[in-house]
Amino acid sequence: MANYRKILVAYDGSATAKNALAIGAEIAKSEKSWIKVLAVVPAYNGDLELFGVGNIKDTIEGPGQELLAEAKSLAKDHDVHVFTNLEQGEPFERIVHVAHDENCDLIVMGRSGLSHLERELMGGVTARVIGHTDRHVLIVPEEASLNWNNILVATDGSPNSESAVEHAISVAKEHGSRITAVSVANTDEEMFALAPEHIQLLVEKSLNYIEDVKTQCMKHGVTIETFVKEGEPHAEITQLAGEIDASIIIMGTHGRKGISRLLMGSVTERTIGYAKCPVLIIH
Repeated sequence: MANYRKILVAYDGSATAKNALAIGAEIAKSEKSWIKVLAVVPAYNGDLELFGVGNIKDTIEGPGQELLAEAKSLAKDHDVHVFTNLEQGEPFERIVHVAHDENCDLIVMGRSGLSHLERELMGGVTARVIGHTDRHVLIVPEEASLNWNNILVATDGSPNSESAVEHAISVAKEHGSRITAVSVANTDEEMFALAPEHIQLLVEKSLNYIEDVKTQCMKHGVTIETFVKEGEPHAEITQLAGEIDASIIIMGTHGRKGISRLLMGSVTERTIGYAKCPVLIIH
């Protein structure tokens, strides 16, 4: 698919994590890569002896070891062997650290059902991992499956989205997939009323971005259909994904610094929050 040699699956025992592990196993078998399953338990810096706990290490790490044993059993059911790692600390920090330290190419994470607020402002582990890692991240919604038949790739002309397009074309060539490309002119009702000429400029830019993608796909012999939309990008992307029954959305994300890494309200994170199919984030 993308020469993924090492895959990191974040595992917490939830139904979504089990699904992420199953999909990670599928990718590993097709890519002939290996999987590392990571469980993270909270760090504890106090003195557990004060509470009559004799074996501090077992008390802290016991639940994590149970999770990893469960993950090994599930992986065996999928006919793959996994390596495991138990870390203490902040989950997103440990996921990012292990992915970098182990030189993993892909991080696979589950995504449970989210409230409206969580969809709009993903401040959880997933968003923080995306904001801090430079690895590809595959986000798998609860009960979603993975195939590469119908790829939706979103572009805004940025270097990150260009990387996403290149990756989508590579995957499509390998799997004989079709690509649907979309570029969304980010507009709202106020803009329609006050600056219609600006909307036309945005649409023209989107048309140029899409034409570039079409040219690349034709060069590589990949079947493509294109769309230019107007509105909120995440809403248009996820709505189109549903209309065409996209099997996966591939998109880039912009680098962030400081507080913006923690306050995730970007197109990428909102798309993850609303998408019903897996979303592959390309850095």
